Amino acid sequence: MSMHPDLAVLARYADGDPGLDEASVWSVESHLEACADCRAQLAGHVPEDTRALLDLVTAGIDRGIGAGPPPVPRRRIWSAVSRRWLAVTLAPWLTMTAAVLGCAALLHAVNPELPSLVLLLAPVAPLPGVAVSWNRRTDPAWELVAGTPAAGLGMLLRRTAVVLAVVIPLLTLAGARTGAPLALLLTPCLAFTAASIALGALIGVRRAAAGLAAVWALAVVVPSLATAELPVVLHPGGAAVWAVAAVAMAGFAVARADLFRRLTSGN
Repeated sequence: MSMHPDLAVLARYADGDPGLDEASVWSVESHLEACADCRAQLAGHVPEDTRALLDLVTAGIDRGIGAGPPPVPRRRIWSAVSRRWLAVTLAPWLTMTAAVLGCAALLHAVNPELPSLVLLLAPVAPLPGVAVSWNRRTDPAWELVAGTPAAGLGMLLRRTAVVLAVVIPLLTLAGARTGAPLALLLTPCLAFTAASIALGALIGVRRAAAGLAAVWALAVVVPSLATAELPVVLHPGGAAVWAVAAVAMAGFAVARADLFRRLTSGN
């Protein structure tokens, strides 16, 4: 608007008069954007309580500007490590794994005639933790994490290392209690862990871990308990074969590392 608004209209605008029509409000506001004199006139019509509030807000803004930006908090080392290596969802699964291995050792002590349950469970002991370490269904921040440069095979291996850091000492302790050979505890464990990662590049880590666990349970664990004999694959001479399988699976996983960058690899 080219003409200055009437002082009575300015007064009604300042008081927030609901009877002032929208066209008049719009024309006053458009004029005030370019007219310093009318803005000064408007300031004279502002109620005292509103003016006091504006002065208080202005003083607070001035203090904030004068104080400068707040200091940037230093990143704690533990916080950075936990984001790269740990997932909160691993805790219950690792606890469950420890409980299952403890029960296996206890059952072996109660009934030593049965095949060693610790040996039978060693290959699949880390699989629950591996399954949830890179999985959209169990990690609430999976989509956010999957989109970062640190995601992919590197993060999966770091979280898998955390799983193994818990499971391997548990297997060692359970094996010492039951007399199971350490090589036959660890090499199948590492082979199945590497296989779940390698197959996870193709079908998803969760599906790979669940499939391997199911196949092992149906093909080895159940028949061994039914016949009360350890399978041939867990005899002392099989440790070298397990070690070769672990290396082969690890090599395949590294060769197909790019597949873990897909958002579907965590299914």
